[in-house]
Amino acid sequence: MFSSWTKYVVAAVAVGVATVNAESHTVSFVNNCGTGTPILSQNFNTLSTGAPYTATGGFSAVIAYLDTGCGFQGTGCAIVETTLINGGVSSTDISLIDPHTFNVPTSFYYTGGCQGYGASCSNSGCPTTDAFHKTDDYEAQRQCTSDNSGLVITFC
Repeated sequence: MFSSWTKYVVAAVAVGVATVNAESHTVSFVNNCGTGTPILSQNFNTLSTGAPYTATGGFSAVIAYLDTGCGFQGTGCAIVETTLINGGVSSTDISLIDPHTFNVPTSFYYTGGCQGYGASCSNSGCPTTDAFHKTDDYEAQRQCTSDNSGLVITFC
């Protein structure tokens, strides 16, 4: 059997490995518009109203938008949709698919291993390579395979 000391060492190593491999994704906002409130939402729950938010673990089905009078879940405004995960493909895009529409210039970029990779939509006619206008505008998606990736979302 293991001695008490051996059990302690094994437990300490296990905790250390778990800490090193912990999954973490931070979403931050920059609001240059001078008005509106950045919203980060998941499963119809508001997670942040402008402060950086860190998820520990996979972070899926998340939306962000600048609330300038938008409806529920960003209706009537441009949204950033994202899923951030380790060990797979994180994906982020800007959506103008009805009931969402352009309200302010919106952009994002990844932090971490895909640093700086992102998209920008500065007007309602931004190209489909930068924002979804209809459901099959797949070229608007930006994907990242680096672990612990985060996002900076900028308005205006």
